[in-house]
Amino acid sequence: MARMKFVCDSERCIECNGCVTACKNEHEVPWGVNRRRVVTLNDGIPGEKSISVACMHCSDAPCMAVCPVNCFYRTDEGVVLHDKDICIGCGYCSYACPFGAPQFPSQGTFGVRGKMDKCTFCAGGPEANGSQAEFEKYGRNRLAEGKLPACAEMCSTKALLAGDGDMVADIFRNRVLQRGKGAEVWGWGTAYGSRQAGQPEAAAPAKGAKS
Repeated sequence: MARMKFVCDSERCIECNGCVTACKNEHEVPWGVNRRRVVTLNDGIPGEKSISVACMHCSDAPCMAVCPVNCFYRTDEGVVLHDKDICIGCGYCSYACPFGAPQFPSQGTFGVRGKMDKCTFCAGGPEANGSQAEFEKYGRNRLAEGKLPACAEMCSTKALLAGDGDMVADIFRNRVLQRGKGAEVWGWGTAYGSRQAGQPEAAAPAKGAKS
């Protein structure tokens, strides 16, 4: 079973915001909510880099750990989703998420958050796949259609990669080897573990050697 993951190649991202536009258009994301955004690191300093940021669907998601009503769940593909019918809008997930993924509607009574919204990896929600109820709450379910997230497909420079984690890591590793730089992957270690996507597997200790 594939384990879906995101990675953004900062050496290729040109801050065009095509991924942001694709996400909003595909899912009809309401005004004031940004499931994906592009941020610039070290803005104005030589060597600045831009990256596309959204929910990383972490292997050990902190949002799931802090939610008091357990509205989060993980699919067989490793995608972290949530049930808006259970969500109470407490905002704990927004404080726990290291990527600022949880979003809340900007419209509404002052002090009232409303139901949380975030990137679904284009995997919909708990309603029936492809149903109108699913689309209205979570957007289009592209994974059920055998497609990858719209943001990655629309990336003009292929900086944003999405799909099976092993394949994504192999693609990025080959890029690093070919260009000889840029092995650092922002967010990969936080979301999926300590090893970077571009780094080789740790060598196994020799027989008889002390660990």
